[in-house]
Amino acid sequence: MNDVILQLDSISKSFEGKLIINSLDLEIRRNEFITLLGPSGCGKTTTLRIIGGFEKPDEGRVLFEGKDITGFPPDKRNVNTVFQKYSLFPHMSVEENIAFGLKLKKKSGQYIKDKIQYALKLVNMDGYESRKPDSLSGGQQQRVAIARAIVNEPKVLLLDEPLGALDLKLRHEMQRELIKIKKEVGITFIYVTHDQEEALTMSDRIVVMNKGLVQQMGTSKSIYDEPQNAFVADFIGASNIIDGIMKADRLVQIQGVPIPCVDTGFGKDELVDVVIRPEDLEITAPETGYLTGRVVSVIFKGAYYEIKVRAGEYDWSIQDVNPASVGSMVGLTILPDNIQIMHKPHSEDARVVREDE
Repeated sequence: MNDVILQLDSISKSFEGKLIINSLDLEIRRNEFITLLGPSGCGKTTTLRIIGGFEKPDEGRVLFEGKDITGFPPDKRNVNTVFQKYSLFPHMSVEENIAFGLKLKKKSGQYIKDKIQYALKLVNMDGYESRKPDSLSGGQQQRVAIARAIVNEPKVLLLDEPLGALDLKLRHEMQRELIKIKKEVGITFIYVTHDQEEALTMSDRIVVMNKGLVQQMGTSKSIYDEPQNAFVADFIGASNIIDGIMKADRLVQIQGVPIPCVDTGFGKDELVDVVIRPEDLEITAPETGYLTGRVVSVIFKGAYYEIKVRAGEYDWSIQDVNPASVGSMVGLTILPDNIQIMHKPHSEDARVVREDE
């Protein structure tokens, strides 16, 4: 059986003459938790709305299990959506909110009752049947919205930044709940967020978008460890991104200093972007580092110290479990495996797509 449940085929969409999505191709697999990640205005929510039937693309097709559903309205798609504002009916109880879609489908009373009990147990809301939405916390309202979507047994559940209004602790709790729910119900989750930590925590695959283009696709680990361009490296976690020159295979020059790396296949003296994660830089004695600089700030972050070191004209960001003294001279060293080298983009919108199986 074909593993692809949903396919976007050359989707483009503009609003008021501004291109929001540019010829987007995407295949989504059955029972996958896939996240569309990117900054505001990158096209991720518009993509979700096109999948849900709330927007129609200017060009391209939406295929569901191989069938073209581009012109289908939302209620004719086997898809349900959970919005950030939940959209619960304030005059209805929790039970009535969950039952709403089932009643429209003219399901029997016993069927509806059984589904409500199942859904409330799944989202840990047993005993809340008679409560009204205004008596619930934000996290509880979000659980009810998910329960209402799940009882309709969609094959695909769309979630548009559903945790954005929650505080940090509750957001982390709901991330774990969503992973558990997805495993138990066995449906495909398509999740939209601008929060890279959220995407890294929950996703089977991440689609990083910018200016309507896919910049990179892959697992959380592959995107974090091997960003394909400077935009992805900067957006997914903290990064030091600096100009470099490839002097030869496995040798890059940074701030005039040749430093071993593991990358090959670049042109001799090719200008490149060099990406080094803050946790991969090591502070040493000045005489033993590849680079030498002065500590300009130290901030305690709980699990580590965030240290800034000025070397030449660049402020390097380092994460270390040990503090450093502001004003002191230090060396910086890095293992070759922890240096990521990438080609300079030909333009600001340069497109890189990588699919990690």
